[in-house]
Amino acid sequence: MELGIAVFGDANAHPVTGRRISEAQAIRDIVEVATLAEEVGLDWFGVGEHHTPEFPASAAAPILAAVAARTSRIKLSSAVTVLGTDDPVRVYEQFATVDAISGGRAEIIAGRGSSTESFPLFGYSLEDYDRLFGEKLELLMEINRTDRVVWSGTTRPPLNGEYIPPRAEHGPIPLWLGVGGTPGSAVRAAQLGLPLASGLLGGSITGSARIADLYRAAAARLGTPPQRTAVMLGTPGFVAEDGAAARETWWPHFHRFMTTVGDQRGFPPPSRASYDESTGPDGALLVGSPEEIAERIVRMHERWGHVRQFIHMDWGGLPLSDHLRAVELFGTAVKPLVDAELGHTPVDQILGRKNHERNDR
Repeated sequence: MELGIAVFGDANAHPVTGRRISEAQAIRDIVEVATLAEEVGLDWFGVGEHHTPEFPASAAAPILAAVAARTSRIKLSSAVTVLGTDDPVRVYEQFATVDAISGGRAEIIAGRGSSTESFPLFGYSLEDYDRLFGEKLELLMEINRTDRVVWSGTTRPPLNGEYIPPRAEHGPIPLWLGVGGTPGSAVRAAQLGLPLASGLLGGSITGSARIADLYRAAAARLGTPPQRTAVMLGTPGFVAEDGAAARETWWPHFHRFMTTVGDQRGFPPPSRASYDESTGPDGALLVGSPEEIAERIVRMHERWGHVRQFIHMDWGGLPLSDHLRAVELFGTAVKPLVDAELGHTPVDQILGRKNHERNDR
């Protein structure tokens, strides 16, 4: 099991003080959080793509390149790349550049994205949502596989064998398919032979694990080797020395985040009762003490069989000092407990890609 941190670059107003950091500061904070994540022994760091004032991390690759220059070991990934409104050629080139700077530590989670603000921003229609993603995923996989691609489709001009640089020097960049709870997406991942990255926003520890069952069943029917059916799981959460204090501290930030997203997408914010249930012993929100979080990750693993767990904490105006302390605890207190129960197998070994540390000259 690997453990990691994902961020959006949160620039929401603090729910009590109303203070809001600048979008530029939110980006700089990401680099600081990622650097600490490596220092405390975490394995993976991901940046989620959005295009709003509250979540200004619109371009993961340059942020990850900045992190790559300050780190030597931690894996660096999108979480997710909204592929339907991007160009697969540029996605590959940008992440291959991160891969070069980091010495082979780049990964991509390609997904449809849970938000739609990028569609009007880049001139795409939501009516083409499925077609855009399907064609572009096919193309990104082909670019990742070979340096000269012959391809034609309806979503961009054809490629006629042009060279696409820079090439990732240690082989194809690990490419995960980001899915929500849609069965068709899980089956697509199995059909394409891609590892699956899923996320939970609440509910029970095991309630959404059916998506992993469906994925593995479809892969087995297709004869996909087990090493190509890895599962990564992400959940919101927050860690503090005391579990009750963690839940109280994080509640207003979680509520603010969900209110903001709900206003954008048309659903009501969560109640305190639903939050308490989701952060309880059987809840999917990883909020609590290190011991509570480690126990829940182990229980999730029993049901999901996942190889990587990441936690997402920078929601709703959470102060940087609180975020950094929680990252520190996740690495120094939660990770040793999880490693003691589940061991530590690097995902690179499962995916068949060696991790290379950057060598400065």
